[in-house]
Amino acid sequence: MNRLVILAVGAGALGAVAAGCSSSTTSSSSATSSPPTSSSGATTVKTASTSLGQILVDGAGRTLYLYKPDTSTTPTCTGSCASTWPADTTSGKPQESGLTASMLSTTTRPDNHATQVTYDGHPLYYFSGDAKAGDVNGQGTMGIWYVVSPSGSAITTTSSTTPAPSTSGGGGYGY
Repeated sequence: MNRLVILAVGAGALGAVAAGCSSSTTSSSSATSSPPTSSSGATTVKTASTSLGQILVDGAGRTLYLYKPDTSTTPTCTGSCASTWPADTTSGKPQESGLTASMLSTTTRPDNHATQVTYDGHPLYYFSGDAKAGDVNGQGTMGIWYVVSPSGSAITTTSSTTPAPSTSGGGGYGY
């Protein structure tokens, strides 16, 4: 019975993540999920040590991600995608701590005209499935969402703590 509940919950979560990854420019509302955004001043971007190595995080230690389909500084994760992957936004010039300042910048979002933080030309996002500082639950999602290294590139490895799908045919993790 417990295995069926886990499968149902896992499948539902996977469906929610998949639904949040389609781009849409029809929505004009901003994301309202729990990851923080800086609406009263400048956000800070710094590094943190995780199971994936040194990665970019915000001032509170929340993991920042890049979206591979973003091929320029213009964010393409909008609409329902931005509900699952909220933008790291700021109302001031973003600050860096221990990073290359010239790589940190901003761009204007096409959907709500908010100011989104970029690093090395990549718009930065949070994952709504990360509950606390240090979580990297969005890593590798759909092969297009990755944490960002201090050099500005995607870290495409997965954590040693991420469960692997079962190959025994006995259920697995909803894959």
